[in-house]
Amino acid sequence: MTGEILKQDIINELKKYLPTQRILEQEPMSRHTTFRVGGPAALFLEIATEEELQKVLQLLDQTGENYYLLGNGSNLLVSDTGYDGVILHLAKEFHHVEIREDNTMYCEAGATLAAIARAALAQSLTGFEFAAGIPGTLGGAVVMNAGAYDGEMRQVITSVRLMTPQGEIVEKSCEEMKFGYRHSILKEETYIVLGAALQLRKGQQEDIRLRMEELAAKRRDKQPLEYPSAGSTFKRPEGYFAAKLIQDAGLRGYRHGDAQVSEKHCGFVINRGNAAASDIYALIQEIQTKVWNTFEVKIEPEVIMLGNFTIV
Repeated sequence: MTGEILKQDIINELKKYLPTQRILEQEPMSRHTTFRVGGPAALFLEIATEEELQKVLQLLDQTGENYYLLGNGSNLLVSDTGYDGVILHLAKEFHHVEIREDNTMYCEAGATLAAIARAALAQSLTGFEFAAGIPGTLGGAVVMNAGAYDGEMRQVITSVRLMTPQGEIVEKSCEEMKFGYRHSILKEETYIVLGAALQLRKGQQEDIRLRMEELAAKRRDKQPLEYPSAGSTFKRPEGYFAAKLIQDAGLRGYRHGDAQVSEKHCGFVINRGNAAASDIYALIQEIQTKVWNTFEVKIEPEVIMLGNFTIV
């Protein structure tokens, strides 16, 4: 941050909107990412309501402080030195899921995809089974148009409720979100996801349950769920599969420190237990270099990097 005096001024102002226990200093990000690595955030704020978020954003806009909105931390690599800014974390109060008429749902940004899938199952609504095992929140899934097993968020989203950095609330249709492969307009324009409306279909509850169980079994069988990771580490390059390229480059099980290419699924970089963020980052770079040198195919990380990383 820009200085201890300004930091204390910001904290004093934040106390007008947030309880003291939801304003954390030097909070280790290893507690909040599925990689289980990452140094401290200068400030870590637990946000419980849209009104709180609005006031905090307006304050940060005035002070010019950098901030990052954190969901489940399932697609994030934070550097060992941490993040010299403000982490906005949507608290458990920001996870409501509402069933509406005509087989629609409205879900707040902090709701996990698993919780949304369970709510849909309870109402015999089909179309969201693909997302049941994706380890993230709705907000992050909207930003990156998350998908799995031939399903994507854009197939079920009808509209998204957003907040600007100045605290203004806007709504965009699915078309206006410009969804693409692991992409949305939120990669280009600065908005924060508040929630989204989903259009599902009436189905047979037992069929929905069986499909969810089938996909969960596939994940357990093919993915290294027993290790900390951020899911699929790389985007799929056009015309190829990242995991196949990595495997064919001879990198199955390849390690840098305690970071490793999973032997179970080469598309996953895992933390075997004691990896540093720098190990994971270095391994990602080494994989990219090896794949390029072998096949002249560029693979891009799907994982978001936050903080300062040294180029190896």
